[in-house]
Amino acid sequence: MTDTDAGSGPPSTATPHQQQGEEAAADGGRGGVLGPRHRALTLGCVCSILLIAFEAMAIGTAMPAAAEELRGVSLYAFAFSGFFTTSLLGMVVAGQWCDRVGPLRPVAAGIAAFAAGLLVTGVAQSMWVFVLGRAVQGIGGGLVIVALYVVVGRAFPERLRPAALAAFSGAWVLPSMVGPLIAGSVTEHFGWRWVFLGITALVPLPLLVMLPALRRHASGPPPGARGAFDGRRLRLALAAAVGAGLVQFGGQEVRWLSLVPALVGLALLWPSAVRLLPVGTFRAARGLPAVISLRGVISAAYLVTQTFLPLMLVARRGLSYTEAGLALAVSGVVWALGSFAQARPWAEPYRHLLVRLGTVLLAAGVLLTPLVLWEAVPVWLPTVTLTVAAFGMGLVVSTVGVLVLRLSPPGESGGNVSSLQVCDSLGNVLMLTAVGTLFAAFGGDASAAHEAGGAAASAVGAEAFVVVYAAAAVAALLSIVVAGRIGAPSERAALA
Repeated sequence: MTDTDAGSGPPSTATPHQQQGEEAAADGGRGGVLGPRHRALTLGCVCSILLIAFEAMAIGTAMPAAAEELRGVSLYAFAFSGFFTTSLLGMVVAGQWCDRVGPLRPVAAGIAAFAAGLLVTGVAQSMWVFVLGRAVQGIGGGLVIVALYVVVGRAFPERLRPAALAAFSGAWVLPSMVGPLIAGSVTEHFGWRWVFLGITALVPLPLLVMLPALRRHASGPPPGARGAFDGRRLRLALAAAVGAGLVQFGGQEVRWLSLVPALVGLALLWPSAVRLLPVGTFRAARGLPAVISLRGVISAAYLVTQTFLPLMLVARRGLSYTEAGLALAVSGVVWALGSFAQARPWAEPYRHLLVRLGTVLLAAGVLLTPLVLWEAVPVWLPTVTLTVAAFGMGLVVSTVGVLVLRLSPPGESGGNVSSLQVCDSLGNVLMLTAVGTLFAAFGGDASAAHEAGGAAASAVGAEAFVVVYAAAAVAALLSIVVAGRIGAPSERAALA
């Protein structure tokens, strides 16, 4: 990289990463994330996440039609678990890749893989090919999300990182509100294939927008970069991904035979996850391990709360699926508001307090949501409680991302961001598998309710929902404890 102020002095002898840091530090008066220096990079990153988010929101609407046409209803779950298992591997690869050569190549490779997976999925003539396309998408998605976090750490000054990560959260707002509606209309009028093929044509555009800025501000290896990939870590990631898939597969049905894949999966997953994540993550050791652990706990609690809410409103309060879905409509917007609140300059000295406040709000939302099971409680209560929980998530998730970047040396940010995303994904799949099994054991059958509509849904007993939300409440309350361990006293003082 050449000196940005050519002619004003002798050529710079600093490394590319040092120059990027000096340029970021000198950016003080050049605006925010949409200022001249960062506009293209911000727009490219946000649009990349927006397209990934739209696909994530649209898949649920298009999948029934795809499974029916491809005669692959029995493989329905694999279309989702395939994405998850390969995304774990992509996240770990991205962390190592970024720490060795910088985020430019992982971003480009991830976007290319995501687009290729969309194309395979859109033209699939069998369900196995469809699942393969989803698996390729998972690799791309895992690469992109980790690499974009590293881009924030490399290309944005520290004062702008909270706003950049808030913009990432904001990118989910529009897809969460209109994604299912657009996907449903496209599926109905043009066919499910165009949901995937239409996104394929758009995916490369954000890369073209941000590529020049990526080359200027986030290229080259960081100081202390190692040349070779850690083969042991890659093997652990593969074992964790396969193990997670087996656990999820085994938890689909409550049968003794299902214990076989579930136990094999746990035997692969547990030791691999312990070695993949920073030492102390599973006991929430103070500092970085607790920050990463917190992400997994809060994600698990919120996802379960949100996932089972529409079915609970249909089964126990007689709402239609459309009416029940309205309870989720504002959550994306409120989450984004929480993210933007933590990005304000006044919030910087209180970052750890915001994490504590966010976890308390999350716990309150999770604990109060199942009160709607009682007929005397207004049916609109979950809209309020989920709004409270979503605002808390907005405060915590973006702040956790800021803290991980802040606590990571330059040559380790990619690996630590990778660990953050891996912990998030592991928390989600393990919690969903556990509560799904409990739900079925206590008389719930989400798939039958979804396929048969309200009549079947009404047979789901309140006990099934109580046990699900009890598990979510335990995770939410645990998050308050973990939030108190995200920094040792000396670290809190330094960060404040």
